[in-house]
Amino acid sequence: MKYNRFSEGSILFALLMLLVPVFAACDEAGPENGLRPAERQDHPSEMNYNTPRQPEIGTGYTPKPGWETSEFAVAAANPLAADAGYQVLQNGGSAVDAAVAIQMVLTLTEPQSSGIGGGAFLMHWDGETVGAYDGREIAPAGAGETLFLDDDGEPLPFDEAVHSGRSVGVPGTLAMLKTVHEKYGRLPWEELFRPAITLAGEGFSLSPRLHQQLTREKRLPEDEIARNLFYDEDGNAHPSGYILKNPALAENFRKIAEEGITVFYEGVIAADIVRRVQEHPDPGPITVDDMARYPTQNLTRDPICTPWLDYTICGFPPPSSGHLTMMQALGIMEHLDAPEVILQDSVPTAEWLHHFFESFKLAFADRNRYIADPAFIDPPGDSWETMLHPEYLQLRAAQIGNASMGIAEPGDPGSTGLQKGRHPEQPDQGTSHISIIDRYGNAVSMTTTIEQGFGSRIMSDGGTGLPGGFLLNNELTDFSLSPTDSDGVPIANRVEPGKRPRSSMSPTLVFDRDGGRLLASVGSPGGAAIIHYTAKTLIGMYVFGLNAQEAIDLPNFVNTNGPSVLEEGRFPREIMDTLEAMGHEVAERSLTSGIQAIRVTEDGFFGGADPRREGVVMGE
Repeated sequence: MKYNRFSEGSILFALLMLLVPVFAACDEAGPENGLRPAERQDHPSEMNYNTPRQPEIGTGYTPKPGWETSEFAVAAANPLAADAGYQVLQNGGSAVDAAVAIQMVLTLTEPQSSGIGGGAFLMHWDGETVGAYDGREIAPAGAGETLFLDDDGEPLPFDEAVHSGRSVGVPGTLAMLKTVHEKYGRLPWEELFRPAITLAGEGFSLSPRLHQQLTREKRLPEDEIARNLFYDEDGNAHPSGYILKNPALAENFRKIAEEGITVFYEGVIAADIVRRVQEHPDPGPITVDDMARYPTQNLTRDPICTPWLDYTICGFPPPSSGHLTMMQALGIMEHLDAPEVILQDSVPTAEWLHHFFESFKLAFADRNRYIADPAFIDPPGDSWETMLHPEYLQLRAAQIGNASMGIAEPGDPGSTGLQKGRHPEQPDQGTSHISIIDRYGNAVSMTTTIEQGFGSRIMSDGGTGLPGGFLLNNELTDFSLSPTDSDGVPIANRVEPGKRPRSSMSPTLVFDRDGGRLLASVGSPGGAAIIHYTAKTLIGMYVFGLNAQEAIDLPNFVNTNGPSVLEEGRFPREIMDTLEAMGHEVAERSLTSGIQAIRVTEDGFFGGADPRREGVVMGE
């Protein structure tokens, strides 16, 4: 294997060099409109993966230029992951092929956010149809409503619930990726693991962001595997630039590449995952039977495609709350009279923000009352579309006045015959996003997660006995820790065996409303704020008239039916004063999004990556 590391220190130089072709594409030709399903290669040549130099990108706010490409584009949260996707696409792979390669590299280089020990939602466009593929984690058969209750029947403290075996759901990312690859992959499954195997075995330069996360993390060193991998003998996190090797993960990737996902769900890797969870000081109920059942699930869902302005926005259905909540809020705003000035000096005005915050309060009130795994709960009026009906949205919009409403009450979009309790406020965070459009017109928008930063803080070496491994999710804490609200009414998103926890992930594809042309792939990490970050980017591109990078660069602003939160240091004092005069409780926080967006242009594509993280866009 030849390695090609760049010696120049400039990130711009490194990124430009990464755009130089490293091998010939397998299929340069495409249909006139560029839209047709990918076709698997009958005799693919072996993929020659060239190891790039990892750019040293800061963890604060690093301006990004935006990237123009003509043939294809890929955006991911880590440069090494983006480069893996780029090399796959350059070698004739499809958008799905690139997503597989990117996810494996992210497991290694961005372990705090996603990985094979977690779950994902993937939206796909094949030039004709939109597909939604569900890799969400599932509660084990032994996980009941009392999973997160103590001996007195009270909910555990949230951090205690997270840092336990109880929080680990059956991982779904690999099963979902294998399902979609069998339908849309062009390159062989085993070839897509080559970048991650190479980087795990030879080592990669630990990024400033990962170093910062490791330095701040208190519970991860309690896990012996994690402590030996990420920290030195004195317990200090390895510094930025440290060449981190992960032999256990390299070996696990080899097994999955050669033997398929059966080894993960039924073989030695599954057994080790179960052992790590069951032997934890606060063990969880996951079993080998739970692991083996996951790949037998139907992972295909019906996407929800919603008209908005001149566009059609396609997103993920429940158990994701992302699309429904985002489109509810955007739909409510359509029924409001927009202020005369909505954007001033690249910052939304206080009057416009007031409409945004009030609309999201109403949408989040409905989210917390109604949305959960549809296999366990009926939607209002027997259809999730009732929450997006124009007449209902107009009724909700009529509740917005010139002053803050305080806390919004849930509406009644349609009777279900069942009373639902109010979901308590709980943190959710972590996550990564990938956007890809290939040379064949296929597009992917995939949001992937292990929930909190570093998940449950439990690592598995897959039974290899080698140093390193992968982190297991804490996704079950996305359920309500309490099965009932303060009035004793059952909560829709309570823990039940075999249930998928509600998610905020919002992978999104945008289409022209009249012609049905693909216009964009977009999404973000960020917990519940994912919904706001994705909405902000759509608004920036299609209301404010900005390009993808400019829309991502906009300051962030969030309301989950409580305080109105503004990105720290990005808003003038007079905007905060005006909002407070309207009755808003205003707070400032870092609001670290990780938005990736790729737009289709007349000449190809224009992509943007969030300056708040390490992501880049690559392509030709």
